[in-house]
Amino acid sequence: MLKDQQEMIISKYAELYDILVTKDNILRQIKELVDFSFILAEIGKNYNSTQGRGAEDPIRMFKYLMLKDMHEISDEDLVERTRCDMSFKYFLDLAPEETNLIHPTTLTKFRRLRLKNEDILDKLIGKTLIIALENGIKLGKALVVDATHTRAKYHQKSMEEVLLERAKKLRRDVYQVDETMKGQFPQKLVNPSLEEVIGYCDEVAQVVESNARLSIRENIKKRLNYLKEGLSDTQAALEETGDYEARVGHKSVDDPFFGYKTHISMTEERLITAAVITSGEKPDGAELQTLIEKSQANGIEVEEVIGDTAYSGKENLEYAEEKDIKMISKLHPIISNGVRNEEDEFTFNKDANLFVCPAGHLAVRKARTGKKNTNTNQTMTYYFDIQTCKKCSQRQGCYKEGAKSKTYSVSIKSKAHEAQMHFEETEYFKTRYRERYMIEAKNSELKNQHGYDVAISSGLFGMRVQGAISIFNVNIKRILTLIKQNKGE
Repeated sequence: MLKDQQEMIISKYAELYDILVTKDNILRQIKELVDFSFILAEIGKNYNSTQGRGAEDPIRMFKYLMLKDMHEISDEDLVERTRCDMSFKYFLDLAPEETNLIHPTTLTKFRRLRLKNEDILDKLIGKTLIIALENGIKLGKALVVDATHTRAKYHQKSMEEVLLERAKKLRRDVYQVDETMKGQFPQKLVNPSLEEVIGYCDEVAQVVESNARLSIRENIKKRLNYLKEGLSDTQAALEETGDYEARVGHKSVDDPFFGYKTHISMTEERLITAAVITSGEKPDGAELQTLIEKSQANGIEVEEVIGDTAYSGKENLEYAEEKDIKMISKLHPIISNGVRNEEDEFTFNKDANLFVCPAGHLAVRKARTGKKNTNTNQTMTYYFDIQTCKKCSQRQGCYKEGAKSKTYSVSIKSKAHEAQMHFEETEYFKTRYRERYMIEAKNSELKNQHGYDVAISSGLFGMRVQGAISIFNVNIKRILTLIKQNKGE
């Protein structure tokens, strides 16, 4: 049950915060900048207002998730650090002497039950842009677009390997302290099932927990918490669904990844205006129109879009022309010139420079066919692994039984998209296209400072929550920087 009003905490030690949490502390700055009461309006409907025991303050729970995102620590270590970190307590509106903190599992429940709004990502981005405008920050009329990759928490092989790796690292740290512990752990498994791995890892955790001399050591404690959190998330994933939504995508022809994509648009002031999260195999360009429309819904007047060749597809160019938007995106010879009469679901992956079939399989090679300087257009033919096609779950209507090869061809017309080709040659296009680099830095910030290179939970829902918190954090931090710049600090 959600309480009608938030509790005010009064402490005779509150003045400690003025001494220990200085004005340049990032958490103090965020707290002074953001009125977090909007959280109640956004997620309050996910609580029962009349039944059940009193719920933890949703604002404080949301702030806990912000701290977790900023510091890349487990739920248990986050709560433990809050006990002694005055800046954490100040940010969370706790009294300096407060010791009765939440149980770490409360954060897991909050993520799954209270942030289930489908539009939570859009709402949080929109809120940051409102804060920017309220602080006199101009958002401009140009968008820079790109997609960043996030590897799944459990890689393509299995969840078993992830859990066993965590257990192995925990045992290794224990042995460094006490080699006699080797005889107290359960026997290592051979070709185990997931259920056997869960049982094994649970036993390993119990052995360490029962030995107070080991479990109080900081490095062992962190390994133990990491293993226990993995066990909890695995069990939750098994209960929620047996289908995993991560898919194989390609950063290049030789660099596949298993996970998700976050398609992002941002202003030239480096504020993210919209994001769409998909499985890893989805093409970048297909989300452009959605990013533009979401940005417009957040109050951005879009006159230009700057992006790489993934966004120069025919549909996007036609859409931009219809909406009177300049497309600062170089044409790819295949995307811009490739034409097929029938509608299909094959998509072009600009990173691998190959087509991807509807099932997500990448072509293995390509070849140009046809003769030059004839009345017949040449074609680019893409070849797929026939053995993969034979076993594919979507082979019906795509693979012909008994066929010795599977190909996909597009026509190459050198004179297509002449207007865009001409635009590319202008000095204006060349100057504006150089601005595309800034979104690469934003992707790097998400991954290196907020742990966005790896998903912290399973499924698209978990990825949306992670994206919502991370993007909210990076936007708020950027707003603080812009405010300082505007003040000349």
